[in-house]
Amino acid sequence: MTASDLLYDVGAIAAFAIVGCALQALGYFMTDLLTPGRLADIIWRERNQNAAILVSANLIAVGLIVFTAIRSSHDGLAAGLLSTAVYGILGLVFMALSFFALDALTPGKLGALLLQEDRHPAVWVSAAAHIAVALMICAAIS
Repeated sequence: MTASDLLYDVGAIAAFAIVGCALQALGYFMTDLLTPGRLADIIWRERNQNAAILVSANLIAVGLIVFTAIRSSHDGLAAGLLSTAVYGILGLVFMALSFFALDALTPGKLGALLLQEDRHPAVWVSAAAHIAVALMICAAIS
């Protein structure tokens, strides 16, 4: 491996990491928009476990999609970065749609359940839906 190969690889890793982190941030903000209140306050100040579970599932789901997209990209750096971003955004769209579908099919408002102090089982169902959607996107990518 030459020094220029190493520099290229380090740059590619950094570029994929930037795309992945941007998608993670986008997933966080999407979850923040779908739920009442401000997640930063709800999780870090109020220490709400329901919101933390949902955000954690979202971050894992996005990470799975980004991982699969990176592992499946063989068409060069630019195409790999683009496909990773597109697949990540697609996953976020479908996670949001699953949140709306679950909210419509179940009693109460899912977002309001997140604000409860006690853990609510519906949060686990929503978290599982996020991961399940991500796994479907991962299977479609690979």
